This record gives sequence, structure tokens and C-alpha cells, in this order.
Amino acid sequence: MGAECRYEVAQAAYVKLALHALKHPAAAVNGILVGRLVEPSSSPAIVSVVDAVPLSHHPHHVPLLPTLELALTLVEDHFASQGDGFAVVGYYHANPRRDDTDLPAVAKRVGDHIFRHFPRSAVLLVDNKKLEEAVMGKYRDPVVQLYTRDSSKSWRQAGSDGSSQLALKEPSTNVVLADHVTTKKWEKVVDFDDHLDDISKDWLNPGLLD
Repeated sequence: MGAECRYEVAQAAYVKLALHALKHPAAAVNGILVGRLVEPSSSPAIVSVVDAVPLSHHPHHVPLLPTLELALTLVEDHFASQGDGFAVVGYYHANPRRDDTDLPAVAKRVGDHIFRHFPRSAVLLVDNKKLEEAVMGKYRDPVVQLYTRDSSKSWRQAGSDGSSQLALKEPSTNVVLADHVTTKKWEKVVDFDDHLDDISKDWLNPGLLD
């Protein structure tokens, strides 16, 4: 299904997931992608990723499954109540090691779960080296690799680098990301782990990018 899709990532979603990864550089960081299928009849179909919801930061690759399932349910319920047709359309992940560009098993399992509800789901893997370059103003392309599920139910990177199927909705997104880094906006990112430690913290991060 993924091979028939093009994914457009809005600035807010992209910047938020990047800031989440920057806040926890020594941990496996992950979250949920929210959006909708906006051009189902076009070829290729277009999936718009409008928001990212930070889930967790772990020193290893495996988050607690009950926590993950609870978070997915809460996100689905929240966005369903907005009435805009938004749903969970994918998952993002950043490995703890700077040079690790392999998609871990946990990301594939979460992707499989989301795929059952949204057959055009995507998994975005943060490339930590490219993220560092983008923050320094040296890289303008997406710092994430796109993975989609093929007919054999395996998650494979789209194309050689996913660029033909993945696009940033706003071309200046990496510039905006760099600006937010200079103001240390990453310090304010709240994920579901943080919320469980202190329920006064809002893991939906309203106003984070204002």
C-alpha cells in the first residue's frame, strides 16, 4: 500500500519530532504521527502528516507495551473528538546511537499495529547525523527516512532515501527547526513518559511552537 502513497509532513509535525529527538540524544525516542488521507483517488494517493505526539524516551529500544497501547488509545480518542478527520497515520523513531540508521524491531511492531487501522501508515526513522547538520543550517532535505509496509508485510525504506515519496510541506522547515533550537525550544517538549511522571505536563504540547 505504501508504494502507492506520497507523504507530506507539515512543519509542526516535523519540528516537534526533531525537537523530541534532540531533547534525549542518548535515548531511543518515539512518537505517533497524526494526519489523514487527503487525496485517496489520486495516483499516488497523498497522506498529510499534520502533527506528531511524543511518546517516550528510553535508554533501550523497548517501551512498555501497556503504556504504548494506552497512549495510542488516548491519541486516537483526542483527535477523533476534534472532528477534522484526523487519525493515527504512523510512527516515528530515533535510535540512541548517532550512527545507527537501522529500523529497530519495536518500530516495526508499532507500525504493524497502526497498519491494521490505517493501511497506508508510515514509519519515519530519524537520521541523527542529518539532524545535527540541519540544526547547524547545513542540510535542507528531510532528516527522516520513510519506511512503508510491502506486500510481504515487511517494513522497507522507500526508494534509496525515500525522497520520491516523502516531502516537507514547507521548504523552509529545517530553517525554522534551527531557529527553535537556538531558543532551546527542545527543553519544553513533553512526552507521554513525562506526563506519567507528572500529570500536570501536557504531552500534546499545545503552544510549543508559538
